[in-house]
Amino acid sequence: MFSFHSIKELINTLNRERDLLSELFEKRRIPFKEEYALELVDFREERLEFLKERGVVRSNGPYIEIDDQFLQFFELILEVNEEINTSYIHESIRQIRENILYYLQESNQGRKYSYLRAVKMSLRKIGRIMLRNVVDLNRNIENTFKTEPTYRVKIAKLENYDRKRQDITALLDQTERLLAEDEQTFFRAALDEELKQITTDLRFLMNESRHNLIEIQKQIIEYLNQIKYQSRVTEKLRQIKYLKDQFELRTRTDIDEVLGRSHSLIFEPNPSYPLKLSLEFLQTDEALQSILRTALKLKAASGTVGLPLADGIGDDYLRAETEREVIINLDELKNGFEASGNHLFGFVMNYTFPREVSFEERITLYCQMVSFYEKDLNVTETFGRHEGLEYAMVYPR
Repeated sequence: MFSFHSIKELINTLNRERDLLSELFEKRRIPFKEEYALELVDFREERLEFLKERGVVRSNGPYIEIDDQFLQFFELILEVNEEINTSYIHESIRQIRENILYYLQESNQGRKYSYLRAVKMSLRKIGRIMLRNVVDLNRNIENTFKTEPTYRVKIAKLENYDRKRQDITALLDQTERLLAEDEQTFFRAALDEELKQITTDLRFLMNESRHNLIEIQKQIIEYLNQIKYQSRVTEKLRQIKYLKDQFELRTRTDIDEVLGRSHSLIFEPNPSYPLKLSLEFLQTDEALQSILRTALKLKAASGTVGLPLADGIGDDYLRAETEREVIINLDELKNGFEASGNHLFGFVMNYTFPREVSFEERITLYCQMVSFYEKDLNVTETFGRHEGLEYAMVYPR
């Protein structure tokens, strides 16, 4: 298997085959036939072979899938991985201790900086991976409880996730000891502002992760209790079904006593009507007369009174009435203003409208004219007064 010669070659390859890789990643949990993959590379087998040679994809019989290292990379970057892996944190803590030892024993400033840079990189990785593991753990617990159909498998998975939670908690304790006790000589000797900020951020992420782990522990306990309660109910129903099939339910249980104490509607007997007339009798005239007599008796017994009829609607109410409303035409008012030679306020106040118009309505018409026909009017900075009201002098353009 060949490897990529540069980052540029790797990025160009991933970009060129983005359609195929996107489809393979979305369907990573179901078989994907190689003939479908050829459609996504324009039926050019050399492109598919190039990906296989570089270890991006691999064949699995008639199927094709993304290689594990690229699949893990995509899941990690896109934060959709489901595996809770604490080995990365163990390895990062080990690397931090080694690089701290190298830093304290090194005298060359260049090499000391490289060890310091490695410590900072590992500290950033610890915080990111730890929080990611907590989020994945919480999501996996939810999915297991809601989707796992076999309750024994569900209990086993939840108990396994609880052990994962304990592992993450132990790693939190190790990281806290690393920052607080074991390596204080290094943190005092480094005197690096970026290192201080990284450790502060790491402590914040650890505190957040610890609170989330407490909630996860409560959630696991609650889910396990619910599953065990449901399993006990299911087991009891199976025993009842077995006794019923063996016709021993009444003799070997107190079901009669339990049902006797219950007054639920479901245990009430259905109402029965003993008088049932045959179809042949209902087809005779005698049956018809009996039904009519029974109906009359029921009507007399109920004392039903007919509903009173309302009086007819009068002609005066049905007569059509027309209401007339005079609308003021602003365009006509504008044309008259342009021909008047007067300023707008004086024109509106003295204009003869087809109906009675109050002073307030004339003020409103004045404002509407200025607003609607602003481009056709010349609004000056000169102001006039009328009955304590100040207005702008407006003329036609």
